[in-house]
Amino acid sequence: MPSASIQRKLDAIFAEQEKNQFGCQRYAVLFKPGTYANDVNVGFYTQILGLGSTPDAVTIDGAVHVEADWFPPNNATQNFWRGAENLSVNPIGGSDQWAVSQASPYRRMHVRGDLRLDHGGGWSSGGWISDTKIDGQVRSGSQQQWISRDSRFGSWSGSTWNMVFVGVDGAPAGTFPDPPYTTVDQTPIVREKPCLQVDESGHYRVFVPALRTSTSGVTWEQDSAPGVSLPIDQFFIVQPGAAAAEMNAALTAGKNLLITPGVYHLDQPLHVTRQDTVVLGLGIATLVPDGGITAIKVDDVDGVKIAGLLIDAGTTSSAMLMEVGDPGADADHSANPTSLHDVFFRVGGAAVGKARTSLVVNSNDVIGDHLWLWRADHGADDSHVGWSSNAADTGLVVNGDDVTVYGLFVEHFQKTQVAWNGNGGNTYFFQNEMPYDVPDQASWMNGEAEGYPAYQVASDVTSHEAWGLGSYCFFSTNPSVACSHAFAAPAVPDVRFHDMVTVSLNDQGTITHVINDVGATTPAGTKPANLVRYP
Repeated sequence: MPSASIQRKLDAIFAEQEKNQFGCQRYAVLFKPGTYANDVNVGFYTQILGLGSTPDAVTIDGAVHVEADWFPPNNATQNFWRGAENLSVNPIGGSDQWAVSQASPYRRMHVRGDLRLDHGGGWSSGGWISDTKIDGQVRSGSQQQWISRDSRFGSWSGSTWNMVFVGVDGAPAGTFPDPPYTTVDQTPIVREKPCLQVDESGHYRVFVPALRTSTSGVTWEQDSAPGVSLPIDQFFIVQPGAAAAEMNAALTAGKNLLITPGVYHLDQPLHVTRQDTVVLGLGIATLVPDGGITAIKVDDVDGVKIAGLLIDAGTTSSAMLMEVGDPGADADHSANPTSLHDVFFRVGGAAVGKARTSLVVNSNDVIGDHLWLWRADHGADDSHVGWSSNAADTGLVVNGDDVTVYGLFVEHFQKTQVAWNGNGGNTYFFQNEMPYDVPDQASWMNGEAEGYPAYQVASDVTSHEAWGLGSYCFFSTNPSVACSHAFAAPAVPDVRFHDMVTVSLNDQGTITHVINDVGATTPAGTKPANLVRYP
C-alpha cells in the first residue's frame, strides 16, 4: 500500500476523531510487518496496532503520537480512549510524544529515541506503559501521575505527585515523596495482554502470553515471548450489528470473541462459561448494556482473558456492569488466573448512563492490568452528567482473595469508590478523584464521617498491600465540602500502604486525613499531603 494512501487514510481518521470525545465512531489501524514512512496522529477511539510477532517487525519512520492542541492550552487531561501497541518507531527529530491521560495504553512498543508524555507543558494526568522499550529518555513533563510496568527505559525524567514503576529496568530509585517515585523491582505475577498477529503466509492468530512471575523488562527482546498462538478460526469475529445472542451462541460453542471496532448494544449479558476463553476488543470496542442488565458475566473458571473493551453504562441503571465469578466463589485459580487488560468503564458522558457498581470481582487470584472506572464529570451534553443524573455509587468491589491490580484508575463515584473485601489483595498504583459535583456536606455523609473514602479495605481483612496511591478532591460545586480521609483500612500488621498522596485541586474542598486519622490535611496551593507508609 503506498505511503501516500496510508497517510490520507490516517489523516482522514484523525480529522474525524481529534475532538470526537463522545462519538460512536471506532477505528483500529493495523500495520502488517514491514517499514512505513508515516505520521500517525492518534485521536479518540483509535488504536494503532502492529501485527508482527515482535514490535520490531513493524517500523514506523516518522511518529506515532498524541497531541493536545485541540484543547488549549495544550491540555491533555481529556485525551482518553486510544492506544498504540506492538510496533516500533524511529521518531523524526529523535523524540516522539504521547500526551494522554486515562484509558490510553502504550503497550509492547519500541521507541528508538525519547518519549515525551505531555504537550508543551500543558496539563496531563495519568497513563500507562507496559512491555515497552524506550531507547532514550522518558520525559513525564507535567504528568501528575503515571504507572510503568515491565519495561526498559534508557532513563526517566520528571515527576509531579505519584510516579510508579513496577518491574522497569532503568527506573529511578524509589525516593517518595522527593521526588515522588515508587519503585518495585519485580512484578510478582502478571500476564501480558493478548494481541492480534499475522504470520508470513497471511494467517491471522491471537497471541496469548503466558502467566509469569517475578518479572522485569520486556518479554520480546531476547527470545520469543512465552505463550500460545490461537488460530483465528477459533474466534467468532464480532462485527457491528451483531447481537448478544450471536456472541453467546459462539461462546457456548467453544469459540473466543474478537470484537471489531464499533458500539454494541446488549439485550442480554455476554456470558463466559469456559475456562481459557479470550474476549479481545479492537479499536476501543464498546459494549452498552440496555435495560439495566450486566454487560459481561464471567463464571468462576480458570484463565479467562478479557481485553480492550469500554463498557458504557446504559440509561437504565445496572446493578453492576461486569461480574467476574459468582458470589461466594472460593476456587483456587492461582495456577491460571483470569486477567483483565485495558478494560474501561464509563457511567455517563456519552449519554445519561447509570450503574450502581461498575466491576465486581468475586473470583480469587484475578489480575487487573490497567483499569479505568469513570463516573463522568463532563459529557457531550450537560444533561449527561450531574449528581442525580449519572448516578453511580461504587467503581470496584473486590470480594475474591489474592486479587492483584496494576494501574487502577477510579474516579468520581458517589460513595466508597473502591471497596476491597478479600484477603491478600495487592494494588500497584491507584489514581482517584473524588466527585466534583457534591451539592453540600449533608448530601455526602458516611454515617457520622464527612464524605466517603476513595479506597477502603474492609475491617475484617487481615492482609492487603498497596503501593503508590493518589486521591484528589475538586469539590467545584461546593468548595466547603470536606472528606474525612481518602483511604480507610484496619490497623493490623499485614495491611500495609506505601507512598500515599492527597491534593486539593485549586483549593476546591478539603481532605482532612490521608488514611484513617493519620496524615496531614490537604494544604492550600494545590500542594500534596504525603504519607510514606501506614501503619
